[in-house]
Amino acid sequence: MLRQQLNHAMATAVETPQFIRTIEWDMMDKSKFVPLSMLSSFTIRCVLHPLSVIRTRIQVQRHDEVYKGLADAWSKIYRYEGVPGLYRGFWVSTFQVASGVLYISTYEGVRHVLAVNNVEPRMKSLVAGGCASLVSQTAIVPFDILSQHLMVLGAILNPLGVTLDPARSRFQVTLDIARRIYTRDGLPGFYRGYVASLCAYVPNSALWWTFYHLYQDKLFVVFPSWASQLLIQCLAGTLGGFTSTLLTNPLDIVRARLQVQGLDSMTKTFHILWMEERLRIFTKGLSARMVQSCFFSFTIILGYETIKRVCINEEYREYIRW
Repeated sequence: MLRQQLNHAMATAVETPQFIRTIEWDMMDKSKFVPLSMLSSFTIRCVLHPLSVIRTRIQVQRHDEVYKGLADAWSKIYRYEGVPGLYRGFWVSTFQVASGVLYISTYEGVRHVLAVNNVEPRMKSLVAGGCASLVSQTAIVPFDILSQHLMVLGAILNPLGVTLDPARSRFQVTLDIARRIYTRDGLPGFYRGYVASLCAYVPNSALWWTFYHLYQDKLFVVFPSWASQLLIQCLAGTLGGFTSTLLTNPLDIVRARLQVQGLDSMTKTFHILWMEERLRIFTKGLSARMVQSCFFSFTIILGYETIKRVCINEEYREYIRW
């Protein structure tokens, strides 16, 4: 069995055959992998959350009413709201750490099943990435909606009319938002924009993993054999994030508008966006999303591939390369 797994792993590698390029799900100690993945995801979200706040505020504003771009938004939020403004909604978004474990477990599990059935490597990445996003979005959409409503507090656009009050805790403000969502839409309100989320995130995830492995194959050919495998993977992840973000940006704007403004449908939301922005729907909030995506892709792959190497079972350790 061990010999068959090694032969399969080595057969997929382009570099010298003594190294395993892709560490598969059944090669790792899951008792180490899961907690380390959660810690890595939490750390990355701590660093990159301000970019999520900026992206959301730019996406839901009309034209350039408040913020002219990434730098302008950062400057204004920091000047008028301080660091707390840049971390608005952070504690609710930390629930996404749990969905991150669901995401990566689904991705690796589906890849493993497809590998057993001899599915082509790039198709494995495409299908597994889409399935992973479907599962994680189903679990996290209610928290995502709460987080986004918290993110826009302090901005001009505030659809629920919740105000910031220093005398009230963040938990009380969050409960107020939850009550108003329930009053307005009932339980379905916590899944408003669910289909839009799937339409935005499932293709993005599927494309990201596909481009990640595609760019990785190309970079291994370009880079010398002594180059760091981990560095090549981080660069491939960054390029994958750049490409998938560029292709799916309008879908992400529709998702954000639906969830924050409480509009009725994707069609109506897209129509309103087109009337307001025209071709700018392809670039609205794109700079913030691109910066966030590139940093996120680089750091997530750095953490993900490092953790896989740390958690690899002893019998495979000599076959991996940093």
